[in-house]
Amino acid sequence: MRKIFLYNSYLVLFLFVISFSFFSCDTTKKVKYFQDIPDSGRLNTILKSEYIEPTIKVDDILNIFIQTIDPQATISINAANVPLSTSGSVSTPALNTVTPTGYLVNKEGFIELPVLGKLNVLGYTTSQLRDSITKIAAAKYFKDPTVIVRFANFRVNVTGEVLKPGQYVMPNEKVSIIDALAMAGDLTIYGKRENVLLIRENADGTKTPYRVNLTRSDIMSAPYYYLKQNDVIYVEPRKAKSDANDASQARYVTIAASLLSILIILATRLK
Repeated sequence: MRKIFLYNSYLVLFLFVISFSFFSCDTTKKVKYFQDIPDSGRLNTILKSEYIEPTIKVDDILNIFIQTIDPQATISINAANVPLSTSGSVSTPALNTVTPTGYLVNKEGFIELPVLGKLNVLGYTTSQLRDSITKIAAAKYFKDPTVIVRFANFRVNVTGEVLKPGQYVMPNEKVSIIDALAMAGDLTIYGKRENVLLIRENADGTKTPYRVNLTRSDIMSAPYYYLKQNDVIYVEPRKAKSDANDASQARYVTIAASLLSILIILATRLK
């Protein structure tokens, strides 16, 4: 009788371990990125995505700084990029503020800089505009100027099943979808990693949707891997968030069933 009891106990414990492992592996698979990359062995090189510099559009806000030997010579240009402190002096650049400061590109595609005048910037990249301003500034006004041009409103919206949904101002122009998701705290366990929606605004105002599969490594060579201004990333929830819930509930049911079986066997043995 004792052997039967031990046999039944070991059988219940074995079934419990197998069931727990099954549900754990199933849940891990659903939240794992880049599943096509093997855990061991020789790993293949992933092709890179072509990075295309974003161009300046109407209503963009630009931070433009000009540095010279004499800081006072360009203070009127640089002051427009940053808020004033209580003492009236220029503070450090506020590139990640909710309301960015800088030079607004008007409806005709122009900005107006103190001293340098009105400049057409529409369709330029920031590097092209930097070179253009450097030539103008060096030719007429300043000696050996150093020019910095950055987007002050390179925003990306991340919403849906992420830990910190919201609008993010990116610290640089070369930012990937992985960077944006990391800034938003990564996907929750309920997010669909195999079907993330990216919505991109075109030059004519239309929008193009893309479907992104984070479980595959080839997204790192896709044309939408690097983000553009005003991209929207939406992480869809799994069906009624039931996949993760079901896995969790199944583990509890398995544990409860195993404990109940052991109690029944013990009660039978004691009788």
